[in-house]
Amino acid sequence: MQIIINNQTFTDDSKEAKSGITFVISKQNKKYLEDAKNSGCTNFVDAKDLSSYLDLTSIKIVGITGTNGKTTTAAAIYSILLDLGYKVALQGTRGFFINDQRVEEYTLTTPVQLENFANIQRAIENECDFFVMEVSSHAIEQKRIEGLSFELKVHTNITRDHLDYHKTIEEYINIKNSFFDDETKKLINKDDQKIKFNSKNAYSYSLDNPSTYKVGAYSFKNGMSVMLSKIEQIESFSSSMMGIFNIYNLTAAIASVDIITDKRLDEICQVVENFAGVSGRMEIVSSKPLIIVDFAHTPDGMKEVYESFNHKDIITVFGAGGDRDKDKRPLMGQIASNFAKTIIITSDNPRFEDPDLIIEDICEGIKNKDNLIIEVNRKEAIKKAVELGYENINSVVLILGKGDEPHQTIYDKKFPLIDKDEVLKHIN
Repeated sequence: MQIIINNQTFTDDSKEAKSGITFVISKQNKKYLEDAKNSGCTNFVDAKDLSSYLDLTSIKIVGITGTNGKTTTAAAIYSILLDLGYKVALQGTRGFFINDQRVEEYTLTTPVQLENFANIQRAIENECDFFVMEVSSHAIEQKRIEGLSFELKVHTNITRDHLDYHKTIEEYINIKNSFFDDETKKLINKDDQKIKFNSKNAYSYSLDNPSTYKVGAYSFKNGMSVMLSKIEQIESFSSSMMGIFNIYNLTAAIASVDIITDKRLDEICQVVENFAGVSGRMEIVSSKPLIIVDFAHTPDGMKEVYESFNHKDIITVFGAGGDRDKDKRPLMGQIASNFAKTIIITSDNPRFEDPDLIIEDICEGIKNKDNLIIEVNRKEAIKKAVELGYENINSVVLILGKGDEPHQTIYDKKFPLIDKDEVLKHIN
């Protein structure tokens, strides 16, 4: 792609590099440096030095990383800042937003360096005070965030994910932790046992362990009510959102805004209830029967969702992505069997794998198959789950894995399929 900064054109594509255009060298494209030179390009800059061409002093960058909760936490920070009167940009899995307007659709969680800088420049042009961004493990390892100076780095949690790319859980954990090894201000989930960080400029939040921002009590009734303490100051916040993991997400968002602004903690807590959550993340699609769509696609993520409904008869629909970490599949089956009354195994995004074989992998973790239903067609699986929900008034139907993704990927083709829309087809 090309961007123009201060009348100077930059590209990270060697095919676009020529005389008068500056070629941005990154970890991904440095092998094409000679091609750029052969095309007549004479101006080069390392990706980490791009910031010297853009005045970033007027905007504060907040980066959120973690296995689960990045999208909701980032969106909550964005929402709270907007409600407090700031101008804000948000970049992440759901797209790119500036001051409550979506300016780009779904994208990579964290784009490549040049696109990061292009988006930050657009935020500056729109007089944004803050740039809130999700930071993926891929982006950290591939150095897509090189050259960015963060006002605050936020950690949600570290569990199992992306082992198709990182190969081992140890490598994945180390990559995530490397984001917090400098002296930048950071906000850490103290209840996560896997996090390691530089204690300089570190703040923390928790439900269980001592921390800067400590949840003292909470209750769930038509949402959540939470008591939060910061040292000796005690405030409360409420939300229509559900789940203990969303207490973590909202607490992280409140603490982040408290750290990066001069607003009072009580002011921040007051506007939290305006944030209704993120589409496809613990989204209530129907209340009678109770049907919820969520993006959970890891054993730990599923467990967090299930634990929020221990008082209900859980009917769950899920699959697992093809061409991804195979070892997690039986673990997902095991977690489901520990919590759910009825399990419907179906397709997720099979990609180039046989969906029947993916389902077999999941079923290896399910010892008691008395309440197991296999329906490879995801639309039919959702229809069956809705029907079962109507039959049991104490049930909750949890449709997991794809959230608000608009497509199902089979081989290299994308077919329209939105879990929420499939549910709505069968609501009486």
